[in-house]
Amino acid sequence: MTTPGPTTTMPVQIETGTAPGPVLPGDLGLPAHPFGVVVFAHGSGSSRYSPRNRQVAGALRAAGLATLLFDLLTPEEAADRANVFDIPLLADRVCAALRWINRQPGLAALPVGLFGASTGAAAALVAAAQMPDAALAVVSRGGRPDLAGAALAQVRAPTLLVVGGEDYQVIGLNRSALAALTCTKALWIVPGATHLFEEPGTLDQVVAQAQSWFTLHLKGPSHYGSH
Repeated sequence: MTTPGPTTTMPVQIETGTAPGPVLPGDLGLPAHPFGVVVFAHGSGSSRYSPRNRQVAGALRAAGLATLLFDLLTPEEAADRANVFDIPLLADRVCAALRWINRQPGLAALPVGLFGASTGAAAALVAAAQMPDAALAVVSRGGRPDLAGAALAQVRAPTLLVVGGEDYQVIGLNRSALAALTCTKALWIVPGATHLFEEPGTLDQVVAQAQSWFTLHLKGPSHYGSH
């Protein structure tokens, strides 16, 4: 069992481009000696306060990963439901977060992973395809990776798709996306879980899989012998 070390959490501002582009609020969590950073891409109108993503982020910090949770949309943008499903727009915001990390002296040298939920999973995959040198691993939780479309074939980052065993329609969509991916890839189905992983213990399984995937692919196989 991982023992959490001291973590510093601070508010940050993510610039989305040249002025007058919006500036998006975020929360950066830093364990004492992070070996990587995970950027969270929320979906379906959620925000950096998503309780499930915050639970996952806390566990990743306990495992030694810095985390960045930020709002992909301004309140005004989020009020327009069309923006929630605007994958190119959401992917642009994830790319902005990747560029922001690359400008931070304490973070720029760290490998970066992406954790996407719902439509955020598609945004994370499109961003990974657009910035292959910036995003080195992707995990999708109950995501819609199929919405990444043609970008799936361009993703180089090892990608793990995690789906609830009772989330039947989304399982099919994830299987289709898995077939389109040409990178290192895996599909993990959590028995008994529905779309939001509200059942006891199911989100813990998501956490365990995400920890393993990010640790393997952000630390590198040299740390794991024959694993």
